[in-house]
Amino acid sequence: MLSLQDLRLPAGPGRGETQHFDVLMELGDCHAALGELEQAAACYEEAADLAPGRADPHVGLGVIALQDERPDDAERCFQAAAGRDADCAEAYGGLAMVRQQREDYAGAFDMHLKCLELDTDNLVALLGLFQMSCQMGTFAKVIHYLELYLQRHPGDTSVLFCLATLYAREGQLGAARHCLLSVLALEPDKAEARDMLRQVERKIAPALAPDARSA
Repeated sequence: MLSLQDLRLPAGPGRGETQHFDVLMELGDCHAALGELEQAAACYEEAADLAPGRADPHVGLGVIALQDERPDDAERCFQAAAGRDADCAEAYGGLAMVRQQREDYAGAFDMHLKCLELDTDNLVALLGLFQMSCQMGTFAKVIHYLELYLQRHPGDTSVLFCLATLYAREGQLGAARHCLLSVLALEPDKAEARDMLRQVERKIAPALAPDARSA
């Protein structure tokens, strides 16, 4: 595997410096994926020194701090990333995870929401927002983002199932049934969807039955 010594390119501004930064970030990501957190941190720190205005290295350091169970350090890193790039969705996603660990569900909700405003395809933030909505009992905003996501990814059964759950909680039983039928069309053996569909159809049945008083 490459080491930091292999990356010691000649100093100087321009394209070489940009390439050096990119390679450092890629190497840091590789180390992080392998669980080699110290090596990953060294790469991200050098990348941060090379490009002080870039948010990416601070996001990487924040992720490492979270994995290393250092939430305060993670928060500082993600805040540093957001300070360098106010449109860095990953920074707000990281801050959401920190707040979620602290059981600050309202704070986590707000950060997941900010992340999704910047990146509506961010599935981690979307499912995090769903979890926080279930904790807080507020569903309208997450339903909107789930619907937006499914417009672009209609075959995502995990998100379809989440949306069905929220529709059912909100009393939108017809919409919940439609989502569950879509899930089962794609995954016929998904037991949770079959069970929920039976529950939803039991609730719908009285409304569909003829009114005995009008007979």
